[in-house]
Amino acid sequence: MPLIPEEPQIHESAQGPRATAAAGRPASTPRPVPGPRSAASPRPGRPGPGPAAPAPHPGAGQSPAKRPENRSDQRSTPQLQLIPAPVDGALDAAEEALDLLLESGRAPGEILVLTTGDPHPWAAHELSFGEAAYWAQQDTGDDVFFAAASAVERATARPVVIVAVNGGDEDTAARTLPSAMARAGALLVVCGDAERVTALLGAGAGV
Repeated sequence: MPLIPEEPQIHESAQGPRATAAAGRPASTPRPVPGPRSAASPRPGRPGPGPAAPAPHPGAGQSPAKRPENRSDQRSTPQLQLIPAPVDGALDAAEEALDLLLESGRAPGEILVLTTGDPHPWAAHELSFGEAAYWAQQDTGDDVFFAAASAVERATARPVVIVAVNGGDEDTAARTLPSAMARAGALLVVCGDAERVTALLGAGAGV
């Protein structure tokens, strides 16, 4: 009797890390748009090497939803999310949005965080080693980068920009939002007083 080759077993491919709601997260916080599926990486502050942003698969058959994030010419404007928060809570809201983005698979090097008031503690710490070393970390592009809104012109474009409207004068905030939108390739998250941010966006960003 002829031998019939055994039919190969088809297994579901193992799923990579998936976006999960972190315990204790306020339900009112909008979940930012997830990025490429990759392992969540440690926060900045001289961490170990994090995972690199996944490269797009060459050839045909690539889904339109998985276009490379550097194709900024294919996007008119980034998606805008407003997360309401008081001035003294804007930085915390920005930290929470950052955590959600990392958990959903965004690579750390894809995210820029700007503050209109007091600098983020990481930025203040790294600046203590000198501006050259601080800005060199932006150039490596392998980790989240925190910068003051006053230095937004030196910040390079990234797929995701988070702005914490945590103080500062109106002129600084008004200049920061359109500049941040110009640097966001896919998503701009603004954390701050809803009425103030909406007015600033309407007057300065034209949205």
